[in-house]
Amino acid sequence: MSDEEIEKIFCTELVKYGVKYEKAVISAKILASGQADELLSSEEIKIVKEACEQWFVQKNRYKKLKALENNLV
Repeated sequence: MSDEEIEKIFCTELVKYGVKYEKAVISAKILASGQADELLSSEEIKIVKEACEQWFVQKNRYKKLKALENNLV
């Protein structure tokens, strides 16, 4: 897979779970680059960390809601 394809997948996943598009695009580009943390600026690390934390929380929320829905059906 090319870096561009990986970047699109990251961006899609982030947006799917509520990360604002602008932040998702920046985060996806950084994540797809595969650069080590030491090579990233503190601002880049902050943006990616915030986006990934939001993604994680919302994805877990979605999974819990789906589990509840399945138990009700």
